[in-house]
Amino acid sequence: MIISNPINIRYLTNIQAEGVLLITRKDNIYITDSRYIESVNSALTVDDGIMVYDTRNLTIDDYENFFLFCNSVGFEENYVTYAKYKEYIHKYKIENIVETENMIEGHRVIKENNEIKKIKTACEITDKCFKHLLTFIKKGMTEKQIAVEIETYFKLNGAEDISFSPIVASGINSSMPHAIPTDKKIESGDIITIDMGCKYDGYCSDMTRTIFVDYIPEKQKKIYDLVLKNQLSTLEQLKDGANIKTICSQVQNSFEFNKFMLIHALGHGVGLTLHEGPILSTTNNQFLRENMVVTNEPGIYLPGNFGVRIEDTILITKNGCITLTNSEKNYIII
Repeated sequence: MIISNPINIRYLTNIQAEGVLLITRKDNIYITDSRYIESVNSALTVDDGIMVYDTRNLTIDDYENFFLFCNSVGFEENYVTYAKYKEYIHKYKIENIVETENMIEGHRVIKENNEIKKIKTACEITDKCFKHLLTFIKKGMTEKQIAVEIETYFKLNGAEDISFSPIVASGINSSMPHAIPTDKKIESGDIITIDMGCKYDGYCSDMTRTIFVDYIPEKQKKIYDLVLKNQLSTLEQLKDGANIKTICSQVQNSFEFNKFMLIHALGHGVGLTLHEGPILSTTNNQFLRENMVVTNEPGIYLPGNFGVRIEDTILITKNGCITLTNSEKNYIII
């Protein structure tokens, strides 16, 4: 198999330098260039059993011999471009190159203990950031200023980076699920949706809270109550063996009964990437498994008016789930 997706390479080897990982009949091989040799060797131990090659020292014959006598060689069809696909066939003289059907991504869905620990730490940093924001946000500030403060806080308080560009959407901007922060200033009576997350040692967190400025308009309160009710009822159903389609359909039915729509997935997997398997949607008939990490994020959006979303990162357990982001979810007024 040829593994070129850097996320999958990091998952398997902890290598974070550019290169390609080859799983051959004889050896596991990492091919990189001289700029990254030191970095790669520092990430590996003898027990990893990976031979490191510098591209400067490889000949055409070396490339052609790596997969000699292999009946078939796998490649990551959802990552590799068509140009790279053709290059692999030619460079390695592959007779039969086959799709691996997200083999590695399938393993990544179930988290190991060390992965869970890193996600928990990322979530703890996220909770601390939100607590900071509640004292930082003031009327007259812009959405952009708040977004910059989120990024700054993460990088100065234990996170290696943000896991995505923060969403700060106030007033009518909150009606857009993936709004981009603007120069709009925070005003009295605003509803503010804040969606943010960070990375800790490569692993992501993801959390959304919807807060209010000075007071809560009655219409917003009713919708907030409905979103929170479904977010909490979903928590009660998240456990090993639960059917994803059934859980998501119940939220969709609740929204539709109240004449609203669930316009996006109820959640998604979280790990080395922000969005990975499983997707929590009404079209996914799969079952949750112990040690999956997913989000729970129902939302209602009224175009041109406002929106409400509440999201947590969740660890699936044998008999239930553990909420990894624990910031306040009851009415938050600043």
